[in-house]
Amino acid sequence: MTTDGAIELFLGAIIAWFQLAGPMLLAALVVGLVVGVLQAATQVNEASVSFLTKLVAVGITVMALGPWSARQIVEYTSRTIASISDVVQ
Repeated sequence: MTTDGAIELFLGAIIAWFQLAGPMLLAALVVGLVVGVLQAATQVNEASVSFLTKLVAVGITVMALGPWSARQIVEYTSRTIASISDVVQ
């Protein structure tokens, strides 16, 4: 295995991770900021409100992007399995 092949596999894994985790983390971030501002404005500092809204937002994001995420991970896995012959040589 060459160094270029290892770097390519590593970069592919990082890109796949960003594509899969990015939308969920972004949804949790946006909802957390909005809820934080609303809690600060109303002085209601209940941790369960923030947690529950972020959980719902991430759940909705997973349901909305589920098929796309599944295609992305299947494509990444197919590419990685196809490159096993290059790694073994």
